Amino acid sequence: MNQQPLVSAIIIFLDGERFIEETIASIFAQSYNNWELLLVDDGSTDHSTVIAQKYAQKYPEKVFYLEHEGHQNKGMSASRNLGICQAKGEYIGFLDADDMWLPEKLEEQVALLTSHKEAAMVYGRTQIWYSWTGKPEDNQRDHFYDLGVQPNTLVNPPKLLLLLMLNKCQTPTTCNALIRREIFEHIGKFEDVFRTKYEDQVFFSKVLFRKPVFVAGQCWAKYRQHAQNCSEQTKTQKYYLTRRPFLNWLGNYLLKNKVTDQKIWQVFRREMWECKHPLLFSLLNRIKHRLNSIRKVWLML
Repeated sequence: MNQQPLVSAIIIFLDGERFIEETIASIFAQSYNNWELLLVDDGSTDHSTVIAQKYAQKYPEKVFYLEHEGHQNKGMSASRNLGICQAKGEYIGFLDADDMWLPEKLEEQVALLTSHKEAAMVYGRTQIWYSWTGKPEDNQRDHFYDLGVQPNTLVNPPKLLLLLMLNKCQTPTTCNALIRREIFEHIGKFEDVFRTKYEDQVFFSKVLFRKPVFVAGQCWAKYRQHAQNCSEQTKTQKYYLTRRPFLNWLGNYLLKNKVTDQKIWQVFRREMWECKHPLLFSLLNRIKHRLNSIRKVWLML
């Protein structure tokens, strides 16, 4: 009998035929063996449905194909939630159909959650991955965002939430985090209304607000960058237009939970003001930078 805790890996996909087999292969390549894979189809119209069903038929004890009723498209949050409802694992991890897990991810993350019982989840560095193309000009584009905290530490709430609101830490990406199953029972699942942009930050905000999180220094995942992925598509949209629904939700969530921490509210009001007045904020920011430059020159004289 396997004594290792079961891990449920959930891959959500929508027309992901280009990369999904590579993503699935990164699960099979794990050094940790006690996992199940749930492939959640969000209404695909390409060959990815057939690919996912093929794996489920070939590995019926390890791989499971799921879809919404009537093969509907319900968005990323609803698809993750469908996977969570069907998952049997003690721990749950996520990927989109173009992400990659590095081979040691589950082994090392399970060990950390086992040794840090108070941690609701663990995450580390995520490689922002351009070099997958094999083009020489993309090899130098790979990078990591700043974790925002000392690596390999248990961070108590609400420190990470404050840093997330200020965009001063790496978001605990869905492809990197490993989460205790019970956490979804304590704080709820993903919010279905967020179909694409900010669906991850909405969920992680709930975790970071209420639970300790272990932040590691290791890199366990590759977040593929290309013109078709969600983050790339939204770069052409107004940043504040896409951020405001998240802040509206966050304000309501803080009110619902009767938050009295004035530091949280101060940061929230600042972010909301910036979102409501982007042009004025940009102007003030430029003036601030100009004054700082003048001050540096003055101090050098």
